[in-house]
Amino acid sequence: MKRIIKKIFKTSRFQTPEDGIFFDKLTSILGFKPDNIEHYRRAFTHRSMNKTDENGHAVNYERLEFLGDAMLGSVIAAHLFSKVPNGDEGYLTKMRSKIVSREHLNELGKDFKLIQFVESKVATQHFGENVHGNIFEAFIGAIYLDKGFNFCEKFIQNKIIKPYVDIDRLEGKVISYKSLLIEWCQKEKKAFQYETYDDNATGNVKYFGVKLHIDGAVVAKARATSKKKAEEIASKRAYFVFQSQIDIKNGA
Repeated sequence: MKRIIKKIFKTSRFQTPEDGIFFDKLTSILGFKPDNIEHYRRAFTHRSMNKTDENGHAVNYERLEFLGDAMLGSVIAAHLFSKVPNGDEGYLTKMRSKIVSREHLNELGKDFKLIQFVESKVATQHFGENVHGNIFEAFIGAIYLDKGFNFCEKFIQNKIIKPYVDIDRLEGKVISYKSLLIEWCQKEKKAFQYETYDDNATGNVKYFGVKLHIDGAVVAKARATSKKKAEEIASKRAYFVFQSQIDIKNGA
């Protein structure tokens, strides 16, 4: 009888059975029971749903991204400040950038399997890769609104920093091969140029091709669905061409 009463009480908290399922899955990921699941609903609502509140304001995860990004940045900055007392401002800034890089946030979003909660009129296979990181930031923003700063800080410490942040490993992690390569070229007074062009060789999907010239010679080529991605891939390939020279100059 107690089990039946408990079950009735639990399901009566939600408007639909789906709300109860959503609540249980969230609790499993969070490690605690959310107080207001509407914050999390918003965190997983894509703008394609065209939802608005009673005041006509858009209801989607984009504003929560801003909040989550700020929360992550502040907690991680405090962690680095405490753990690396000999790190100067430049070092701390670079390390924080590595931890909250788009690539790392995308990995976190995938590990937490947040894409399963997204409500969208766009098929998930058409989402860009960065949706995982965007949703993750919104998720952190929702935790902040639901539980406050101290609770959210504890979640970031226990669920993100402890299992994912390895300072020694991150010191050797490259955030942007393009930035690294440009910095090296400027130090060594080498002329460089990214030559981009449309490449539609695969049919309906639009691709961009990139040729990276250094001192007048093409040292790497790449193609991707955006100029930014193609330039980064070409830069990574060029890095491995000049790796020994770059690492020596960087003291590696």
